[in-house]
Amino acid sequence: MSQIVLDKVTKRYADGFEAVKEMDLEVNDGEFMILVGPSGCGKSTALRMIAGLEDISGGELRIGDQVVNQLAPKDRDIAMVFQNYALYPHMTVRENMAFPLKLAGVERSEIDRKVNDAASILDLDQHLDRRPANLSGGQRQRVAMGRAIVRDPKAFLMDEPLSNLDAKLRVQMRTEVARIQNDLGTTTVYVTHDQTEAMTLGDRVAVMRAGVLQQVGSPAELYSDPVNLFVAGFIGSPAMNFMPAQLDGDRAKLPIGEVQVPPERHGAGGSDAGRQVIAGIRPESFEDAALVGEARSRGTTFRARIDLVESMGSELYAYFNTEGGIESDELAELAADTGMEETASSSEHTVVARLDAASRVTRGEEAELWVDSSKLYLFDPSSGRRLAHA
Repeated sequence: MSQIVLDKVTKRYADGFEAVKEMDLEVNDGEFMILVGPSGCGKSTALRMIAGLEDISGGELRIGDQVVNQLAPKDRDIAMVFQNYALYPHMTVRENMAFPLKLAGVERSEIDRKVNDAASILDLDQHLDRRPANLSGGQRQRVAMGRAIVRDPKAFLMDEPLSNLDAKLRVQMRTEVARIQNDLGTTTVYVTHDQTEAMTLGDRVAVMRAGVLQQVGSPAELYSDPVNLFVAGFIGSPAMNFMPAQLDGDRAKLPIGEVQVPPERHGAGGSDAGRQVIAGIRPESFEDAALVGEARSRGTTFRARIDLVESMGSELYAYFNTEGGIESDELAELAADTGMEETASSSEHTVVARLDAASRVTRGEEAELWVDSSKLYLFDPSSGRRLAHA
């Protein structure tokens, strides 16, 4: 069993600051679990506690059936892959991968077998006699992974291993990491700031904010059924659009117009008439009104002046502004994480709509757009909780 269980695990520093607060998380045997969140949310601290590189202030950590709170890192049978490759420049690829086995006193024949097996998995067979300086960034990262694989540990712990690679290589390596983990079936906890990595790699994703676990679920669950404003805004690219709204029975008044809200979306009765909420709409819930067809009845059309159009080939991103400010700690934190604090505090908000490539919307001109009101999300402004969450 290589299950990892965090039972109310807390990290509290000497000055009283809690980097991780009573974290409850169960990583199943063989599962690929992603910890994701903005900088400073506690995800790397949680990973370092699993590794034994940070002391645990409270709670219980189990790997398999063993409580490991007091065990040294070398006794936990885990292997870490860091953001920095940490390869020995004077050693060849083979020697770098074999190093942890040599330290453990493994026989030479067994070392050779494990290194050759790992090199085959990582497509490094032809590079075993090269030194790190003669390798590309992606190859160096694969060597670092190979050094972890040869140990055949109970679990892999990966701390933003792809963040030093350029964008194109990062996409390629994402595929490699997913394939390797699937082939090996080793329990893996992977920390990243990149929600695209989180959505494409993990069996399940754990979203963290300010040391608190917000939601754990499959990528599809987090995307379609977020529990709160923070998860909704963090997961998705482009991000969910937010705007102020006022409920009036089964209708919501938004800056773009009035829309019908299905009961399962608002969960509010007549007594909530006039209630102020925050509405969330994902970019793909918009469309050029001229292209909607039979789906028009389940949504609302409105007119907007298009400020920018980006053609992605298979689709268009159309940007327009809406009026109305939103006061929300969650949205302010998300804006700060992306460097958009000034935009977040503005009385106008930019909305992005993902449209069919056949759309004829034009920059600088007014266009008729359609929004699918059945895909509207509503959130409580004070708590950030989603209304009528399943």
